[in-house]
Amino acid sequence: MAVEFAHSPLLTFAIGLVLVVLLLVVWDLPAFVGLTIAAFTVGLVNAVFVQDFSFGEAATRTATAFGNGMAGIGIPILMAAVIGKSMLESGSAQRIVRSFQSVVGEENSDIALWGSSTVLAIPVFFDSVFYLLAPLARSMRARRGKNYALYLVVVGAGAATAHVFVPPTPGPLAVASEIGVNLGMTIAVGIAVAIPAAVMGGLVYGRFINGVVDIPLRDSMGTTTEELEERAKQSSASIPGVLESSLPIILAVVLVASFTFVDSFESVYPTLSSVKPAVAFIGDKNVALTIAAIAAALTYLRWNDISRSIWEDELTEALKSGGNIAAITAMGGAFGALLAASGIGSYIAGAFEGIGIPLIVTAWLIAAVIRIAQGSATAAMLTTAGIMAPLTGQLAVHSAYLVMAIGAGGNIFSWYNDSGFWLFKEIGGLTQAETLKTWTVLTTIISVTGLIAVLVYSSFFPLA
Repeated sequence: MAVEFAHSPLLTFAIGLVLVVLLLVVWDLPAFVGLTIAAFTVGLVNAVFVQDFSFGEAATRTATAFGNGMAGIGIPILMAAVIGKSMLESGSAQRIVRSFQSVVGEENSDIALWGSSTVLAIPVFFDSVFYLLAPLARSMRARRGKNYALYLVVVGAGAATAHVFVPPTPGPLAVASEIGVNLGMTIAVGIAVAIPAAVMGGLVYGRFINGVVDIPLRDSMGTTTEELEERAKQSSASIPGVLESSLPIILAVVLVASFTFVDSFESVYPTLSSVKPAVAFIGDKNVALTIAAIAAALTYLRWNDISRSIWEDELTEALKSGGNIAAITAMGGAFGALLAASGIGSYIAGAFEGIGIPLIVTAWLIAAVIRIAQGSATAAMLTTAGIMAPLTGQLAVHSAYLVMAIGAGGNIFSWYNDSGFWLFKEIGGLTQAETLKTWTVLTTIISVTGLIAVLVYSSFFPLA
């Protein structure tokens, strides 16, 4: 039973922060082990201080949160490992990279990746976009021999920006619903806010950090650096064509987007309801990425002179690598969930109520602090939306700007308690320090730029 005396959830947050830094940075434990210990410990602190949280739940809630995380990302990450391995080994990733460079020029490869991730992230969720484009960033680095930090940042920037600003991604969609904002207006304002945020976070910061930090290409997702560099030197005649190379990405995007389209426009076109059950199945990211993985694996087998048994062994190695990434990512989410169980979200939200600053800035601050404290961007956005919804009548501008401010705040400072941090680190093959310098700073720049854009747009175009 919880001890009944005054307790600030900030104490639990501080303990979790100190512990995770001690375990992962100072003692350099394996990420999964360190995050597991940190999550269990935060659970024990909750059991001491939080009402209706028993010592047994310190274990069971950690396991449940980990299981929920695996349910969301387990199959996609495993299939992404197969896609990445197959596209890199078959030469498909190289073909796409060379096609990009032939269109925009070798010096503008970052723009090609940035544009692709930004557009793809509107119909497809952030994690799926990163699964699909990270192999291209790795291949581009292998081909050019430099700019790996830049390529990873531009991919992450496009995907992360659309994730918090542009429906039908779930965060802004749910916030718009809670606030009561028209979806069309939310999309229009979201795109307007997303563009400067993606430019500043991806192209501007990406080019800056690339000149400061030289991140080497490391073994990741079952593929070694030597294999990547060898594929980069292959002749064009020995690798698949553009259509076959792009097929896994096309399949994943079209299948996932098909459900997004039907779900968004079913009310406008009622006939779409007849195909919704089928589209709900093939458009599920687990199924879509599985189909894409099959296509990629078959191309790998067709274009490599290897036996079927060796092909199976190579895919199994990729799955082993993917399993480790999935476990780390899910446990990072579990650590964040245990911090959230301390009540840190509502505590922070309550502390901000009644502060005499503009509602737009207040919403951003609440979402930002909750995000840093508990890790989940979507949870921070939804918590803040529930607080701000009753206050929308006080706004002098269109409430779509409030949705964007909440999204911007919810994206800030992704770190150890966010599964996205570990996803970026593990798939990219980065160290923790490199991930903090790239991904954590990137998400913060997107957040601050998003707020500035909202304040500027709402001043000149209040739309009220």
